[in-house]
Amino acid sequence: MSAPWLHVVGIGEDGLAGLAPATRAVVEAAEVILGGDRHHELAPNVTAERIAWPSPFDAMIDTIRGLKGRRAVVLVTGDPLWFSVGARIGRAIDPREIVYHPQLSAFQLAAARMGWSLADVETLTVHGRPVEQMIAFIQPDARLLILTTGADTPGRIARFLTERGFGGSPMTVLASMGGPEEARFDGVAARWDHEVPAFNTLAVDCRAAPDAALLPRVPGLDDALFRSDGTMTKQEVRAATVAKLMPMRGALLWDIGTGCGSVAIEWMRAAHYARAIGIEPRADRRAMAAENALALGAPRLELRDGTAPGELEFLPAPDAVFIGGGLSEEVFTASWRALRPLGRLVANAVTLESEALLLALHKAHGGQLSKISVHRAEPVGGLTGWRPLMPVTQWSLVKR
Repeated sequence: MSAPWLHVVGIGEDGLAGLAPATRAVVEAAEVILGGDRHHELAPNVTAERIAWPSPFDAMIDTIRGLKGRRAVVLVTGDPLWFSVGARIGRAIDPREIVYHPQLSAFQLAAARMGWSLADVETLTVHGRPVEQMIAFIQPDARLLILTTGADTPGRIARFLTERGFGGSPMTVLASMGGPEEARFDGVAARWDHEVPAFNTLAVDCRAAPDAALLPRVPGLDDALFRSDGTMTKQEVRAATVAKLMPMRGALLWDIGTGCGSVAIEWMRAAHYARAIGIEPRADRRAMAAENALALGAPRLELRDGTAPGELEFLPAPDAVFIGGGLSEEVFTASWRALRPLGRLVANAVTLESEALLLALHKAHGGQLSKISVHRAEPVGGLTGWRPLMPVTQWSLVKR
């Protein structure tokens, strides 16, 4: 094992003066320093060779590897391992060769400015990521701290809040925290009109109006929230389906026959950084799935034009598979073979032919077989009666 040779140093708006003495000594003794323009400006009067972030950004790792054998420092903002480039470096270079020097993060500074307990807020980033992903966290009484992606981001988030009945939510933009140019902008989502610096952190105190949309992250969103052509996994069955799929942090779902994307979207909403690939041969349904994903806070839903099992061989190994359409023994076999250990597979059937196949698969492979029958109360003339939905046979099993 190599001795540590790379120092990743978090720096704040107070520059070198805000570093611990030992960390400042590391920076001042460096032979070469890599960072963004802003980081270099925060560490003046150091004699090291200066290197800017390479373009494209992915070339950064090769650049850093080329510094081995020299006293090398990478400057980043705040805590290198909290929504920062330090994690990316640690995935590519043995962490035992790296010394991390954390600084106060933007989240810590923002929580202190707001007087919020950091343990009781959601810490999010949309920096360099789709802004729509924060929609899944709009909940009554939730407090959000968000690293933004530019000067227009708070306005976009204000619109998301207002459109969902949270227009009365107080919003605060904090910029240059801890430095001489620190600034604060306060307002309410429905009337947000501030021009703010591009580099900022947004605090949102979600306040729901009586008619606000309730979009919990547990599965079972109202069917009306999804645009569809009527072919979709209905609310009650979807809740049971996603529960059996067991969403987990960072896990990948294959949604075979994704339709309007309802199962994949609920999977992604249910766990931090959960990913999903929807396979759907119809362009109109892929378009609906993409629209639903943006509206409901799952903008990273990946949609593939294709059919199973042919399309499956090109996909990364999944942690869970849902077969909602195109069920066949070949699709099951390909999915089961690709599924990672402890992976979950769920298949739903509404036709007698598909049900017969599930019965045979259950007999051959085990698992749990269920019949889900749902009745909804609907008007019958001037009265009310139960109207049944098509019953669903559901087969689920875990790969052990």
